[in-house]
Amino acid sequence: MHDHHHHDHGDDDHDNHMDPMTARVRALETILTQKGLVDPAALDAIIETVETRIGPRNGARVVARAWTDPDFAARLRDDATSAVAEMGYGGRQGEHLQAVFNSDDEHNLVVCTLCSCYPWLVLGLPPVWYKSPPYRARAVRDPRGVLAEFGVILPDTTRIRVWDSTAELRYIVVPQRPAGTDGMDAEALAELVTRDSMIGCGLAQGPGT
Repeated sequence: MHDHHHHDHGDDDHDNHMDPMTARVRALETILTQKGLVDPAALDAIIETVETRIGPRNGARVVARAWTDPDFAARLRDDATSAVAEMGYGGRQGEHLQAVFNSDDEHNLVVCTLCSCYPWLVLGLPPVWYKSPPYRARAVRDPRGVLAEFGVILPDTTRIRVWDSTAELRYIVVPQRPAGTDGMDAEALAELVTRDSMIGCGLAQGPGT
């Protein structure tokens, strides 16, 4: 009797435990699928890609290799799309990628002033603040102030360069390698690379932090 009740109302029971946004998305997906406007297999492929094939760990491995392999760093600087493809990372939102390297003299910050263009392939889905109008406006007008709000205080002598992403060209920042990491391999170094450091609103973490 219990099983029968669960079978009849199982989906509703699950829906009742969803947060409002998830329930709305599930309802929209169901309607579009039933009308034949969306292929469930295509949705599954997108979800699988987001969960397993793209994300900031890809970018962290790219940065760590650039830190440890000067020839790869040169290729990354010249043609980031091809260099990243060497590591097996390719696909949508990563077709036209440019890597910009931080140095003692220059710090790079990425924004999309028109919408939220972002290199999903190496950074995953964009954070909410990246899409917010205040960040998009202030990153251009007052990049030093925005960085300070993220806890990044740079010397006045460091030039801040702001890169505006578009659908045709997206950016990944290669942060400076932290001090005290000379004996670390690429795998360990990748753990020090944060998503924010690859947008430019953060720095790579030091060992032990």
